Amino acid sequence: VQLQASGGGSVQTGESLRLSCVASGRISYVSDMGWYRQAPGKQRELVAKITAGGKMRYRDSVEGRFTISRNNAENTIYLQMSALRPEDTAIYFCNAQVSTAVLEPVNAYWGQGTQVTVSS
Repeated sequence: VQLQASGGGSVQTGESLRLSCVASGRISYVSDMGWYRQAPGKQRELVAKITAGGKMRYRDSVEGRFTISRNNAENTIYLQMSALRPEDTAIYFCNAQVSTAVLEPVNAYWGQGTQVTVSS
């Protein structure tokens, strides 16, 4: 299973970016998918996640500014980021809980990360 993330870049405060992540390979079922981020010198943290049924969860600091969405048919998630702030600067990683065969439990897979830089 491979996760390919894209869409990062460098923007000014208040601007927007949209991240995408597609899961491919031997996939039987994809459960939760989400976005995490890691800033220099800090631990990786959850940004947003979405279940296969569409239930979403956000960290408090991005609530109302970021929107996570999902296309189950294409095993793809998106993160629409608006009103970006310098503190949003980090490498953003996508994560997917994937079962590779019927009745097999899910395992966690990670994308390679995409850099988001917000300057003031």
